[in-house]
Amino acid sequence: MAECEALRNIRHRNLVSIITSCPKSIGNLSMMNKLYLEKNRLEGAIPSSLGDCQNLLEITLNENNLNGSIPRQLLIVSSLSIALDLSRNRLSGSLPPEVGYLKNLAKIDISENVMSGEIPGSLAKFVSRIYSFINGILERYSKFGLSHNNLSGQIPSFLGTFSLKSLNLSFNNVEGELPMRGVFTNASAISVAGNYRLCGGISELRLPRCTTKKSRNRKFLSRTLGITVASILVGVAVVSSFIICLFKKKRKTKPTVSLLKDPFLKVSYGELLKATEGFSSTNLLGFGSFGRVYKGVIEQNGELVVAVKVLDLQTRGATKSFMAECEALRNIRHRNLVSIITSCSSMDFQGNEFKALVYEFMPNGSLDNWLHPIPEANNGEREFVGLDLLQRVDIAIDVACALDYLHHQCEMPIIHRDLKPSNILLDGDMVAHVGDFGLARFRAELTTPSTSSSSTIKGTIGYAAPEYGLGSEMSTSADVYSYGILLLEMITRKRPTDKLFGADLNLHNFASIALPQRVMEIVDPMLLTEDTDGSKIMENLISLFKIGLACSTESPKDRMDINTALHELHLVKNNILKVSS
Repeated sequence: MAECEALRNIRHRNLVSIITSCPKSIGNLSMMNKLYLEKNRLEGAIPSSLGDCQNLLEITLNENNLNGSIPRQLLIVSSLSIALDLSRNRLSGSLPPEVGYLKNLAKIDISENVMSGEIPGSLAKFVSRIYSFINGILERYSKFGLSHNNLSGQIPSFLGTFSLKSLNLSFNNVEGELPMRGVFTNASAISVAGNYRLCGGISELRLPRCTTKKSRNRKFLSRTLGITVASILVGVAVVSSFIICLFKKKRKTKPTVSLLKDPFLKVSYGELLKATEGFSSTNLLGFGSFGRVYKGVIEQNGELVVAVKVLDLQTRGATKSFMAECEALRNIRHRNLVSIITSCSSMDFQGNEFKALVYEFMPNGSLDNWLHPIPEANNGEREFVGLDLLQRVDIAIDVACALDYLHHQCEMPIIHRDLKPSNILLDGDMVAHVGDFGLARFRAELTTPSTSSSSTIKGTIGYAAPEYGLGSEMSTSADVYSYGILLLEMITRKRPTDKLFGADLNLHNFASIALPQRVMEIVDPMLLTEDTDGSKIMENLISLFKIGLACSTESPKDRMDINTALHELHLVKNNILKVSS
């Protein structure tokens, strides 16, 4: 009883030193009206006995390590009217339909968990009454947060019929057409980023257009009419040889220079030669296993700055790499993938076969250049200070988002197989884009015997998963291993092939041995400036090391999945922002 009495009114971020989980007996506090247990690292499930506290007005359990499903008993506490905040935990399962019983609740936040399933229709009850609460109070609340979960299905249209102040559905798996009423018409009030199967909506959200049933019927009708008209023309052509000749001539003059589907830009060898000033060395951006990359300016409908990857077709595997990249990039679209503009498969002016890929130009170069700058490039002097911790975490989040899309959001999952700093490019806003899909394979190809051959190139030494060296077939977990090594390299600024490492020591072991007491000894010194508060930054660094180590374990089945890594990285970012504010 003493513990129950103590928990009635206390609120402190250091409560973890007293309890590590919510006691089941908390339901005995039947007269309690407010419960504040946020930021206490509480573990375990939310006690269903909280449903016995029928006088609760507000519950805040955010920023803990609570797991399991949301107890239905909690959602039928009719007295809840101020806020229910369960954000930044590890809650899973689907949203119970009882959430609709919270008809007087002004704020609900379940963001940054691992909830799944569809948004229940019963929420209409919650939303329809959200503005019936005490006048004036709602100006402070009226927020609905479900971001950073795994919710799926379509967004219920009723969410757009009420005057919510803000609605955050970002980084879920919802799909379909975005409703066009209420909060959905205000770009500053709605967030749907990270839902790659959404379409429609206002132009500011930059979502693709929806293909409606009506438009599909129109297309079908158009094709039917086209076939009918064509049949008539063919009939006339039998009588009129003149029409036949014109028909043949029209067929003969149709050009094809790109292996990618419309609406990709079509360019010739001559245009690329001109765009790169004759593939001049002054425009050389870099080179890889299968060719060189040049900066160029294409003059079609204005000037377009691009990066042109010219394949060295004398190199074994170059043609296969070209075809793989075309196939992988044909239908994928994501803000954290390098955008392909077109491809060119043609002949040069000497009659030699020519193949090139044209990408969006990334003005800030590769992550490798930022982590390991070449002194000679700046006359022996470094003219920049490098990446700070927040920038590195942002880049890590961007790359994780790209992997999550490739592995889980594409119609046919794609395995990158060559994730490393030189294949991560940074745009003008320092947003990271994963590129170079020359080794990428669709997961469906795993059924092909040749893909499991140990002689097949499967990545870069140091970043390739250890099971590839044993002849194992491709897997998404191997990409996760590469990601873990990449993250460790970003924190230590040591390549996995550094001369420090040998037969008995690698980057993974190097970090594992130092964790946690010697973290400051192996971290990149550039992150430890004079004004850095070591005690504050150390917790974040340890969290980052743990994510990198969990992703790069030797056993594939023991690796952290990319969704969990993404969730943990967002928590680290939030902590960094709090420290800096």
